[in-house]
Amino acid sequence: MPDDVTATTSAVETEPSTVDEQPTGLPDSSPEAKDEERVSVASQRQLIWWRFRRHKLAMAGAVVVLLFYLVAAFADFLATSDPLASDGQRSLLPPQSVHLFDGGLSPHVYGVRSERDPISLQRVYTVDPAQKIPVTLFARGYEYKFLGLFKTDRHIIGTNGVPSENALAFFGTDQQGRDLYSRLLVATRTSLLIGIAGVSLSIVVGVLLGGVSGYYGGVLDTIIQRLIEILRSIPIIPLWMGLAAAMPKGWSVQQVYFAMTLILSLIGWTELGRVVRGRMMQIRGEDFVTAAELVGSRPRRVIFVHMVPLFASHIIAATTLALPLMIVAETSLSFLGLGLRAPAISWGVMLQQAQNVQALALSPWLLFPVIPVILAILAFNFLGDGLRDAADPYDS
Repeated sequence: MPDDVTATTSAVETEPSTVDEQPTGLPDSSPEAKDEERVSVASQRQLIWWRFRRHKLAMAGAVVVLLFYLVAAFADFLATSDPLASDGQRSLLPPQSVHLFDGGLSPHVYGVRSERDPISLQRVYTVDPAQKIPVTLFARGYEYKFLGLFKTDRHIIGTNGVPSENALAFFGTDQQGRDLYSRLLVATRTSLLIGIAGVSLSIVVGVLLGGVSGYYGGVLDTIIQRLIEILRSIPIIPLWMGLAAAMPKGWSVQQVYFAMTLILSLIGWTELGRVVRGRMMQIRGEDFVTAAELVGSRPRRVIFVHMVPLFASHIIAATTLALPLMIVAETSLSFLGLGLRAPAISWGVMLQQAQNVQALALSPWLLFPVIPVILAILAFNFLGDGLRDAADPYDS
């Protein structure tokens, strides 16, 4: 063999391979490798939570919703006055300001004098700086049941020496002289609870009937779908006018509340039922459904254990969209006088006094209940978008 060929062959054999030295993957200590390893071993709940945290508006909506339900739970403790106590001498009192300093930290409000205008006969209020009413924390006030467990009269804010009903009105008073701030807190509890109760019943009915309709098909599917079409074809306002006329006048607030929740849920399940039915029909021919049926699983287990969890994101989206719709339905119907009635306290009942344009021109603070309605609807929608995106396995 010639010398040049031998030298070339030995050079090729001894030359280090550049291909073998190329990195084939990420180093074990790199942040990307650690993230991949963490995702590979994470549970479904952890994956949903990590994706949900990246949705800033959803996180903000979750915080607002949590604050709303905390207010609903501790409404009586946060209130300063009895929401049912009226005082004709304080009718349509403008919102009061709290002054924090008086030669030092000394929260107080000024006294208010009222008199009738001899021309317009309207009550006119004059602030009296000489009368200073101290504002304290954990003051005594009207008695209530804390979280429905035990009686107490402690409130987070109150006054010393003078009953809060006669001294404090952060948001002003209504036509009957009732404190709007305290009534707004109690109304938050009523409106949110009627929304969550109605949606809970709607979810149960919608998933149950929609699942049965989509899984079995046939005559049962036809009957359920015709029922949905009948319910969706009924005009809402005439329906509520008839229901308002049919409700006995002697019913208590609790009975009207229960009836309204039940009716809202029985009407609001139809859209979710159709969503569930469509998804059931789409996946009922899949192999895992057939396998579950072959091993002897009952239809109830096939529907609720194997099929429903696959489209949980759709149920979450429908639920979070139904919550603000329930709140708007209660508020608008009570505003029109077709829902809850006094002495019940809800956002819609409070807004009934804002129907008069002249009253709004003279007392714009009567529109304060609109603010929590808007905030609650936006918060629930943002929260629903974030939960839907986080729970959707096909969304990258």
